[in-house]
Amino acid sequence: METDQKVGSRIKSDMILHNEMEIVFDAISVNEAFARIAVAAFVTPLNPTIEEISDIKTAVSEAVTNAIIHGYDGQFRQEKQLDGEPQVYLRCLIEEDVLHVEIKDKGRGIEDIEQAMEPLFTTKPEMDRSGMGFAFMEAFMDDLEVESAPGCGTTVLMKKKLGTSSWIRQEE
Repeated sequence: METDQKVGSRIKSDMILHNEMEIVFDAISVNEAFARIAVAAFVTPLNPTIEEISDIKTAVSEAVTNAIIHGYDGQFRQEKQLDGEPQVYLRCLIEEDVLHVEIKDKGRGIEDIEQAMEPLFTTKPEMDRSGMGFAFMEAFMDDLEVESAPGCGTTVLMKKKLGTSSWIRQEE
């Protein structure tokens, strides 16, 4: 017979071994903070460290900002159009102790991904953009992939392994 502690531990680990969420929001700069907080809240069941949360929030912030500033040129129309407003798509998946984050826009796309990922490269120097967005994403996450084509938008895929695997499976 299982003890209450073992049952509780199993239920807790079953609930967080796989979880998924998706959010779509308007491509306006105020939503960058919303995305950061949403992803941070999503990973809290894994009991991440302050450093892990900070890393995730920074990477998400950079990816969302890139979508808004570069993908859509920071242009959000106040009047609604039939074809819809520029939007950012945020999808997160937790698989055991790994967070997968996908941030996608349907904007202008990137002509040269390799060049765009170079530290200090920016297409918006007039906006005081530092060109460090992809470098920060790469530094703060464990894996980074960028998929893009001109006129087809951009998808940023990031992974972060959280240091939780030792306590999640205590019942084994």
